[in-house]
Amino acid sequence: MANGGPVEHGYPHLEVVRASITALYKRLSYDSIHAFETSVAPVDVAFCDTDDLHLGAQRVARELVRHYRLPDARLIVGFREMTHAANVELAAGPEYFVELNDRFRTHRRDIGAALAHEVTHVYLHRLGLSFPGVRENEILTDTAATYLGAGWLLLDAFREDGASSQKLGYLTPEEFGYVLAKRARVFGEDPSVWFTSAQAYTAYVEGRGRARRDEEQPPLTAAGWAGRRRYARDRRRAREPRAGGVERERGVPYVFSEGEPGGGAGESGSGGLRVSFPCPTCHQRIRVPVRGRVRARCGLCRTVLECDT
Repeated sequence: MANGGPVEHGYPHLEVVRASITALYKRLSYDSIHAFETSVAPVDVAFCDTDDLHLGAQRVARELVRHYRLPDARLIVGFREMTHAANVELAAGPEYFVELNDRFRTHRRDIGAALAHEVTHVYLHRLGLSFPGVRENEILTDTAATYLGAGWLLLDAFREDGASSQKLGYLTPEEFGYVLAKRARVFGEDPSVWFTSAQAYTAYVEGRGRARRDEEQPPLTAAGWAGRRRYARDRRRAREPRAGGVERERGVPYVFSEGEPGGGAGESGSGGLRVSFPCPTCHQRIRVPVRGRVRARCGLCRTVLECDT
């Protein structure tokens, strides 16, 4: 929890964020992801200064448990002095003990944000979904919370001015905006109407722009002129004898390779040049033949992609 200190901006965790979205689709499946088509409503987690601290925290926790469809999970919320925003004891259940930073005694509007992260921990724990390493696992938790409809609260808790700052979670504000925009694209939501923080809205707009650029990378037909020109050049080079393909380290999302005779799962033909690229929705890599206009369907998230290979 950044409390009065500098807030990190930009996209330093973007690769882990993308891997987290892919892991969610792989673990939950398309149908389970779409069971979360409705985000947590602001009115359901509203908390004002006149509410009883402990009863209000329990009420918000129950609402988040309901959102994640954990009917037998019971959260017991307490407060104490600590460095982090919150902590949850991940045991076998059904009771889970959540501790919130004492700061939330007087900043009650952000209790829902802190609990959103911790309840997502419980949800992922029950799924058996985790990443190795504390940092990567916390990024997975923030990403899952946001993509599954509760993490907009974490972004809305971001506030920054010349005298003070506050940010919850491990993602940067722009990364929260990026994931939230990915979710909004899939479910047709407009989360911008929920923000009470002007800085959160600005971060969402920035993240939304970054998410849109994922949909404008070649070989997708929505790619811009410069990207298409670079793609054509790289395709020519890949066709040269002993070209060895195009290295991803050059900053391009696609990789050329020679196809195996007979093709692989979901492929047809008898070899020839192929290109692989990340699905702009779930970031699972898709491999298609290089033969002009191609319509590809991601087998993980079912997104249909128009490509010009």
